[in-house]
Amino acid sequence: MIKSVAIQGIKGSFHHIVSQQYFNEAIVVNECLSFDNAVDSLMRKKSDAVIMAIENSIVGSIIPNYALIDKNELHIIGEHYLDIQHHLMALPNQNIEDIKEVYSHPMALLQCKEFFKKYPHIKLVEDKDTAEVAQRINKQQLKHVAAIASTLASELFELQIIAHSIQTIKHNETRFVIVKTSNSEIPENEINKASLKFELEHKRGSLATILNVLSDCKLNLTKIQSLPKIETPWKYAFFVDVTFETYKDYNKAKSIMQIMAQDFKVLGEYKNAKL
Repeated sequence: MIKSVAIQGIKGSFHHIVSQQYFNEAIVVNECLSFDNAVDSLMRKKSDAVIMAIENSIVGSIIPNYALIDKNELHIIGEHYLDIQHHLMALPNQNIEDIKEVYSHPMALLQCKEFFKKYPHIKLVEDKDTAEVAQRINKQQLKHVAAIASTLASELFELQIIAHSIQTIKHNETRFVIVKTSNSEIPENEINKASLKFELEHKRGSLATILNVLSDCKLNLTKIQSLPKIETPWKYAFFVDVTFETYKDYNKAKSIMQIMAQDFKVLGEYKNAKL
């Protein structure tokens, strides 16, 4: 039973919104300054689970989070997709010409960079969390400073939205995973997606052979991400997501991959949130 979740950021952040949508508004949310701190909260049993952004439709995979899951032997027990709408907000009674600086998370700034080309007078400054900037503006009553954050953050910290949906690509979706120290208890017949990690020998056709196994066993590859092994130059670990109609097909592919691949690991078996 999950009663508390750790998030990177504070209430009003997109991770907080995911906690409300995936669980419910009664879930206890433990605010953490970083993903490392959030995982530490889980490992120390201060939280039952962690909500972790894992990829974005505009900027791609958040690779350090794959490494965190792998390194700490964590298990993905679910996923959630959130439509990310970035709004520019500041203290009331200001317009965009009054704004001199915008602070936000590097990912948010990257997703909104086209918008700010129209306003060269605004200085963009990287910060640790979208909602935390909104909170700071409210607490310190900072004029001429704006945040990029969610509608929820503007409501919580009494800021006025001066530009709506400023992200470059209007359909901007982030995939979040819910992570625990042990695997899920959902029944096999409800599992239709898995996240796997493996390594391969550095020889011709090794990856193609694994991909053929997935295809032959009726698995659909929805994600593949390579991560360099720091201790072994030019060797890579592969992280893949697969979907399937029956657990039997997946189980067959898994048993073959355990033989063919090195350091094979199941990172999670869960429900496909895209269905």
